[in-house]
Amino acid sequence: MSTYRERAHRQTARASVLRAIASRERSSHLSAPRVPTVGIDIGGTKVMAGVVDADGTILERVRTETPDKSKSPKVVEDTIAELVLDLSDRHDVHAVGVGAAGWVDADRATVLFAPHLAWRNEPLREALAARLAVPIMVDNDANTAAWGEWRFGAGRGADHLVMITLGTGIGGGILEAGKVKRGAYGVAGEFGHMQVVPDGHRCPCGNRGCWEQYSSGNALVREARELAAADSPVAHHILDRVKGQIGDITGPLITELAREGDPMCVELLQDIGRWLGVGIANLAAALDSARFVIGGGVSDADELLIGPAREAFRRQLTGRGYRPEATIVRAALGADAGMVGAADLARLVARRFRRANRRRAERAHRPGFDLRLTPRGWAGEQ
Repeated sequence: MSTYRERAHRQTARASVLRAIASRERSSHLSAPRVPTVGIDIGGTKVMAGVVDADGTILERVRTETPDKSKSPKVVEDTIAELVLDLSDRHDVHAVGVGAAGWVDADRATVLFAPHLAWRNEPLREALAARLAVPIMVDNDANTAAWGEWRFGAGRGADHLVMITLGTGIGGGILEAGKVKRGAYGVAGEFGHMQVVPDGHRCPCGNRGCWEQYSSGNALVREARELAAADSPVAHHILDRVKGQIGDITGPLITELAREGDPMCVELLQDIGRWLGVGIANLAAALDSARFVIGGGVSDADELLIGPAREAFRRQLTGRGYRPEATIVRAALGADAGMVGAADLARLVARRFRRANRRRAERAHRPGFDLRLTPRGWAGEQ
């Protein structure tokens, strides 16, 4: 039986190894090739692609609407391939990173489930690799946004960071010591589907009362349209703006009117912000992160949204007054965070792809060696 001292020594040695591994992972992006890569951000309403250099600068971008979710998944994949090929006509692209709105498996190859897209166990990396002759990286869109903000935006310098993306729904990403925390099955960070109201609003995920039903772009628009449909006096201004066409009420319009001082729109953003603050307080209790970065299209409302979120967070925070308080900031990269982060993660894949093929080429000169090149779309370990 081992002694206490021996066990303590093994534990200390293991901790040293883990620290060394974390340090290598954290610095790996610094040694990635400084080559242009393409980042793809797939949301419930848009597909955005851009060529990004090693400093996070977007050299060119293209954007299109997400094909109707009732269509075949192949339609979305066709759209992605067309955007990449279009950009490749004008840029020397070395890898493609995809931030997908859904649950991506631990191998970062398959989209297991996408609430706002027709993807169910969709082998996205394989499908794209069959059409694009460069390495492919697939990850959850909120993970790529978190990485982008940590590398180039409002998350710089934060060892413990949580990214919350408010768009069609709510996405989330967790970074600790420069490493994305994906969980055992690759689906960590799906904060939007935490239940906050038992038997509440039905969510596309199949459950009721999910957080994103109370603090997201969909929630904001739903509340505004319900007030307009009820012909509420507070909705007359927005009804005038859309000439009575309730279906034309959108999140950006609500934000625009709130900036102009429309009372209903200001109140709606305050409601969304308060729910945001409640959810962040719950995450702080579970994760004890130092910084929460708020991104996604709804964050364009800035302090109209984040101000109420900070107030609700302080009221709901467990142990308030007796613990350090995390900061809540708006994402610096805005809607580009997911695209920039996906491109930067793809740069790491490009490095490993080059290294693996170089080793194969070196071994090919040995007598009797059977050269087998790495297949397109290989993602390696990250």
